[in-house]
Amino acid sequence: MSYRTLLVIILLVPALLLGGAKALGVTLPVPIWGRDYVLRFAFAGEAAAPLELPRVEGADDPSRPLVVIDAGHGGRDPGAVGMDADGKRFEEKAITLAIALALRDALLEQGGVRVALTRADDRIVPLPHRPEIARLLEADLFISIHADSAGGQNDAVSGASIYTLSSEASSEAAARFAARENDADRLNGITIAGASRDVSAILVELSQQRTQEDALAFASLVLREGESALAFVPQPRRAAALAVLRAPDVPSVLFESGFVTNGNDRARLTTPEGRARYAGVLARAVRVFFARRADGLQGGE
Repeated sequence: MSYRTLLVIILLVPALLLGGAKALGVTLPVPIWGRDYVLRFAFAGEAAAPLELPRVEGADDPSRPLVVIDAGHGGRDPGAVGMDADGKRFEEKAITLAIALALRDALLEQGGVRVALTRADDRIVPLPHRPEIARLLEADLFISIHADSAGGQNDAVSGASIYTLSSEASSEAAARFAARENDADRLNGITIAGASRDVSAILVELSQQRTQEDALAFASLVLREGESALAFVPQPRRAAALAVLRAPDVPSVLFESGFVTNGNDRARLTTPEGRARYAGVLARAVRVFFARRADGLQGGE
């Protein structure tokens, strides 16, 4: 078929269809371009949305300490996934958000601090944006909340743990966890201009000694306050090169609340009573942390 013949067919066929429809009294719908006919798809490697600072809640007093709570994962990134015997699916992103909201409410009710959430709904927040939000808000403490998976239907592994930043992992399990969490953006097709492992390594080296000491102190308080209230893994204090903790001037911890693949942990993670217990432990640790810091500042004056 020649090019000219093909061109004639392309031009004449629509005209003949319209003419026939008009002769028969049939009305053909005409598409309204630029509305529902335009579909948008997310492709791997797409650029991340611009960083948006969240609302700060609590007392309108900038002298009050600010806690930034980070609910891990979100949006198209479900995080760790577990299922019960009935096949019901439990996703980390929903669990972490529920605990983050419960902690926010507990801190606001307790008073004395301001609170901001990196996400307050089911949306994806790029990994580098999470600690950067804490830095830009000049936060005094950053708590990233997560839940883990032991893989498959493994119901034997359970318990909470708490991570602080280190260039060397405290164990092989900590190293595997850090590798998985640090790859979350790559697996979900997000690219951040200028982000690189080299920059992350520099941030680890630049982390202030006082910041790291404060993070370790807060981690110890969480373990102390949760000793009789929560179930922890045998060695709950852990360290790893976690990208979400790489704010060099904000004390940062990652609280691993439990395993979605464990029935007992799920019962604590997915009920209002269980979430209130987690929130209570973290809120008490926050209160003691800032009380001690205030005493230290007064003692140094």
